[in-house]
Parts: sequence; structure tokens; C-alpha cells
Amino acid sequence: MSEPIQVKFFARLREELGVSSLNIPAEEVPDLDALLDWLVKAHPQWQPALQGKLMTAVNQNMTSSNVALQPGDEVALFPPVTGG
Repeated sequence: MSEPIQVKFFARLREELGVSSLNIPAEEVPDLDALLDWLVKAHPQWQPALQGKLMTAVNQNMTSSNVALQPGDEVALFPPVTGG
């Protein structure tokens, strides 16, 4: 069995979902799109929080598109940052 993908939730997203992190079997989520689909299927109540624009990072590197995931990767999900 391979090392899981660790998903971390930040800011408003963490508050809305009520969880700060979770581990997902790597074989279930080959890329970021599959990861988001998996999260919504496993937790349908999270769909409103996960739909729309999210910022993502894989292994602390910001991503701007779908990225392949490897066992042991760390994925961070957080809402867009706004300032004023």
C-alpha cells in the first residue's frame, strides 16, 4: 500500500468544512481534479465550499492547473486571498 496524499484545508475553507486535514489513498486520486471529485463524492455536504475558485499548492508549490499527484504528496486547498 502506498503512502497517502495528505490534504490540508486553510482559512475559511477549514472553518466551513470543520476539518484541517485528511489523508486520501494515493491510488484513488491521480491528480488534483480527481482529488476534488473524490472529496465531493466522499463528503457531498462539502460541495458548496469546494466548488468555484480555489487556490491549490502541491508540496508547498502553488499550482494554476490540474497536476498529477504522487504517493506522499501534500496538497493545500484554500480560498483566494483578497486584500484591501
